[in-house]
Amino acid sequence: MYHALLTARFKWPFTPLAISLALGMVLALSLTACTPPLHKQQSYVFGTLVDVTIYGEEPAKAQRVTAQIFKDFDALHRTLHPWEAGTLERINGVLALASHDSPAKVSLPPGVIPLLQDASRLSEQSEGLFNPAIGNLVRLWGFHSDTFAPRLPDAAAVQKWVHANPRMADLHMEGLQLVGHNPAVRIDLGGYAKGYALDMAAAYLKSQGVNHALINIGGNVMALGKKGQDAWKIGIQHPRRAGALATLALHDGEAVGTSGDYQRFFEINGKRYSHLIDPRTGWPANQTQAVTVLIQPAHASSNASTSTPASELTKPGVLSDVASKPLFIAGPTDWPRLAKQMGVKHALFVRTDGTIDVTPAFNERLSWEKPVSPVRVIE
Repeated sequence: MYHALLTARFKWPFTPLAISLALGMVLALSLTACTPPLHKQQSYVFGTLVDVTIYGEEPAKAQRVTAQIFKDFDALHRTLHPWEAGTLERINGVLALASHDSPAKVSLPPGVIPLLQDASRLSEQSEGLFNPAIGNLVRLWGFHSDTFAPRLPDAAAVQKWVHANPRMADLHMEGLQLVGHNPAVRIDLGGYAKGYALDMAAAYLKSQGVNHALINIGGNVMALGKKGQDAWKIGIQHPRRAGALATLALHDGEAVGTSGDYQRFFEINGKRYSHLIDPRTGWPANQTQAVTVLIQPAHASSNASTSTPASELTKPGVLSDVASKPLFIAGPTDWPRLAKQMGVKHALFVRTDGTIDVTPAFNERLSWEKPVSPVRVIE
């Protein structure tokens, strides 16, 4: 039986309930039904369920390192929350005062700078389909809130934000200051933060000598080592029914991310509107049910040379979180081209009619659960 099911819950917003749960709902479990020592802890962070499973360590050490991971996640949660008081909200407040004649300038903590630079680089590589600058559109659709009423926004208001064309390219660094030229920019790193947290947790575990673990942040998953003699095994959620579409054994350092129209959506007159908004139109993408990507360790982007510094390489967790979004938005015709452009070799695309496209490399790794829709291997 596979260890975890990729449900890929929606990332933002962070609610007071989520924060209280993050502080108070930490469950420490010793799974005696499994081959010991297997230690699992769960918490609620980033607006979703997070669990960390560690194999082969003494319980006291496993508890200690997992507690530190949740502490770090909670700090990142507060820093990158785009809607409540914190670092990113402060940055967005200043950027909203910008104009093309009078740019806004805001000082950044040094730790935030590489995140924004990496997000900008990935946005450019995805041809703007991954666009953390469209926070105002997210809010207009109501997807910034933990609870919302099914309603369509005013079409003219949507067009206003599309015409304003907020992009990460509207921002640049001057020393430790972020300079913004477009007041329509509102940064929302909800499509980036869980992947960054995966990489952060994996690096910390390795620094503590923990080499066998599975980190699952609401369906974004990273594996370290093995579970005893076996690989960590996960299931990829079927977008239209309970259970798995396929199962996958993960190798050391691999990360998996999924974007689906079943994660956070509403329906009006039988039409589904998901939180995955196409920046080109301002409306939710509607040609895709789900996209799953697998990213292997030491990943370099497709346009990076062998001399590219390690700091310029996108880590597996981040890319697994980011890449599924632009592929979802690109739709059934263009996603293979964009996947190659972003250096993604393992991808699975579920069309609106349920048929499945998959890259050759990923098809070799997957075990399909029956019944399965028609599968096409896409070069």
